[in-house]
Amino acid sequence: MSRIGKHPVTIPSGVDVQLAEQDITVKGSKGVLSMTFVDDVLVSREDDKIWVKPRNEGTRSRQMWGMQRTLLNNLVEGVSEGFTKKLEIVGVGYRAAVQGKNLKLNLGYSHDVDFAIPDGIEIKCPTQTSIEVSGADKQKVGQVAAVIRSYRKPEPYKGKGVKYADEFIFRKEGKKK
Repeated sequence: MSRIGKHPVTIPSGVDVQLAEQDITVKGSKGVLSMTFVDDVLVSREDDKIWVKPRNEGTRSRQMWGMQRTLLNNLVEGVSEGFTKKLEIVGVGYRAAVQGKNLKLNLGYSHDVDFAIPDGIEIKCPTQTSIEVSGADKQKVGQVAAVIRSYRKPEPYKGKGVKYADEFIFRKEGKKK
């Protein structure tokens, strides 16, 4: 039995949910998101709760049960509160700035890295060495943060590069004489 799947997804006030068989559309203050459930689960709505249940006792139904419930919860949470990933830039001369619809990164290369901000994503730079990626779609926010991090991954000797704010960089000692 799925520990996550057996709990209902509660719909907060201000969020509108439209359920049509296996398709769901969720509208909230942060935007509109939709998804299609796999055929192995049943979705039902009771008042301000949505229940996800396996269609049968097959292995695939039980596998999809918890995952589909979590994806639905991410939709509801995304349109009501949104998701945020924080990145930090470590290194002398490394900095970031938002210019219009682009994120300009100085990461020690001979050229600046320009990253076009996709639709549905908001990027802020509170300081020159920190970046906040936010939006309603959890997968998209995580993907954008991963792409920005991939331009200069943190290295283990001095820790220079772009890292997540809560990430620990394991340090190596380096050469000994």
